[in-house]
Amino acid sequence: MKARLPQGYGGGPSNMNQMIKQAQKVQEDVQKIQAELEEKDFVGTAGGGAVEVTVNGKKEVKSVSLKPEVVDPEDIEMLEDLIVAAFNEAMRSLETESNTRIDEATGGFTIPGLF
Repeated sequence: MKARLPQGYGGGPSNMNQMIKQAQKVQEDVQKIQAELEEKDFVGTAGGGAVEVTVNGKKEVKSVSLKPEVVDPEDIEMLEDLIVAAFNEAMRSLETESNTRIDEATGGFTIPGLF
């Protein structure tokens, strides 16, 4: 006697093929999003806009902009801290947008190692 699964459970080859096609589409969508993000710039600021760091979607620093009033030879540590803070803000912005867009494409579902 063969055991039968309720409708919608198990499935056969066609169900597996459909799942594979869906996974491939999701992977293509994610790759497209990643390519779009690589072309985009993300800006972080600190010190009320006195320091601005721009990174691209490849996580490369494109520019650092300093207002003259923040450059004090007597207080290099403050300037270093502001640059780090601006950089971290830009990276958080990149990560937030990346995660949001990928979650939208995958419906919040992730397969470890796939994306």
